[in-house]
Amino acid sequence: MNAERLLQIILAPIVTEKATMVAEKNQQIAFRVAPDATKAEIKAAVEQLFKVEVDSVQVLNQAGKEKRFGRFIGRRRNVRKAYVSLKAGQELDFSEVN
Repeated sequence: MNAERLLQIILAPIVTEKATMVAEKNQQIAFRVAPDATKAEIKAAVEQLFKVEVDSVQVLNQAGKEKRFGRFIGRRRNVRKAYVSLKAGQELDFSEVN
């Protein structure tokens, strides 16, 4: 896979209460990823960026909600999330990103 493409796959880590609970309970890390990213690309991107071994990747598409702002109707953007499970003994540290 193209190294430049892999750097564009992962957009941001998801840091919420739910993501923290999932990380503690299931040893999974949540990321916001590109809408056209595949599981294989996400796995390769995480392994390249963080120098860890990935066990599995679960992906979900979250549709954006329609919201009202007074009399105007707006819409949140659609989000693609990836829950990445690391192999036993692996740990991810966001402070050591190259």
